[in-house]
Amino acid sequence: MKNIYIKISCLMLLLLCACSEEKFAGETFGSIEGKVVSAVDFKPLANVKVFSSPNSSIVFTDEEGKFSIPSVKTGDYSFEAQKEGYVSKFEAATINEDKATTVVFELKLSTSNNKAPATPVLVSPADNATNQPLELALSWTATDPEKDALSYTITLRKESGTDVVTFKDITAMNYTVKELAYSTKYIWQVAASDGINQPVLSAVGSFTTMPFGNSRFLFVRKINDNNVIFAGNESAAEVQITNSSTNSWRPRKNNAAAKVAFIRSSGAQNHIYTMNPDGTGVFKVTAAVPIAGFNSDFINFSWNSSGSQIIYPYFDKLYRINKDGSGLTKIYETPDGKFISECDWSKDGTKIALKTNDANGYNVALYVINMGGTVLNQIASGDTGAAGGLDFSVDGKTIIYTKDASGYEGGSYRQLDTRVYQYDLNSRVVSLIVSDKPSGTLDLDVRYSPNEAELLFTNTSNDGLSIKNIIRYTPSSESSGALRTILFANASMPDWE
Repeated sequence: MKNIYIKISCLMLLLLCACSEEKFAGETFGSIEGKVVSAVDFKPLANVKVFSSPNSSIVFTDEEGKFSIPSVKTGDYSFEAQKEGYVSKFEAATINEDKATTVVFELKLSTSNNKAPATPVLVSPADNATNQPLELALSWTATDPEKDALSYTITLRKESGTDVVTFKDITAMNYTVKELAYSTKYIWQVAASDGINQPVLSAVGSFTTMPFGNSRFLFVRKINDNNVIFAGNESAAEVQITNSSTNSWRPRKNNAAAKVAFIRSSGAQNHIYTMNPDGTGVFKVTAAVPIAGFNSDFINFSWNSSGSQIIYPYFDKLYRINKDGSGLTKIYETPDGKFISECDWSKDGTKIALKTNDANGYNVALYVINMGGTVLNQIASGDTGAAGGLDFSVDGKTIIYTKDASGYEGGSYRQLDTRVYQYDLNSRVVSLIVSDKPSGTLDLDVRYSPNEAELLFTNTSNDGLSIKNIIRYTPSSESSGALRTILFANASMPDWE
């Protein structure tokens, strides 16, 4: 009987095994492996819990952020990676027979409890610091409540401009900016980021760079559609002194007043303004009567020698005004109705040189009047072609100007062969004083140097399209020929005081 029980038990065991083999027959398996990294810097994350739905084994990543789950039934799964302080991430994966499927999780830090960095504090340079070098170390302090690693962004712009320079991904709390402009006020700000919260901005700071010396030269350069005034020195270093968002031109410096007068668009009119030599302290001089003529690009005005008054044209009339905007007085009106385009006041205050023309800029007359309006000298009258650029010598005995020797007249006021001439008020003789002008170019807006040993003027191609350059001209001597040197490129309307 006992043997019978043993035989029956064995038979049942065999049946169970057979049933088990039949139940799992046809099932296939594969594996999954992968890596978990930070979504911020892609560094591996250790001890991350990885599991799936439907359920599979639960594993944790090693020090290299890697994990592996062998013997996973084939099929579609959703694997999840979890770590405290991070947002859980799901990745879909398909397990194929006898193959390893690879997935990568990029976990983002949880921001639910993370606090933003403290507001950065600007340290150096001190706010409103002056005379700063052109290569300047900026520094600041910043902290984070969770001691998160911080990165910084600096924004830097000129006070007189709209362009913003950005320095990003700075990890230290200092940064050296280079190639700053002379005599320029800069605005700067620092943003601190922990990679989790929104960046936090510091207060706004400012500093002004060192002056570049005695800026005796002034000129105009086109930026976009506006004329912008620059100052320059003997080394041809330059600094922008009016904002590129405004249209400002024809600078005239007066050393006695320590002011620069210039023309600026103001609505539909043009007015005379003054400013300090560094571009600060802008003041509108004219109000009731603007400066006006046939073409705003070719109109001019003049200081008196003491810097207390300015004369300027309004079509066929000439006005005098005090530098503070008071005392507006009409001092001359052309007898023939021609427009006054240019004027220059002699240093002794007794004479005024005028250029008049018709509404097209032609039918030019150049002459000198006394303060009572009497004509003292007729320099030119009835000649065809454009002319301009009047400038008295210090002693008032000569005047330099430019004239188109070709006599060409066209609707666009194009000039073809404009040269520099000098008129002697005593002898009444006109002389060509710059004879080596390159063919096909124009010499314009001529000015005496302060010692009158040199000239400053604009040279450009007569095509009306090429750039303009300011030329420093030294006349020929017994030992050498004349010297034409480009002092400032892409520039016009020079002044030398």
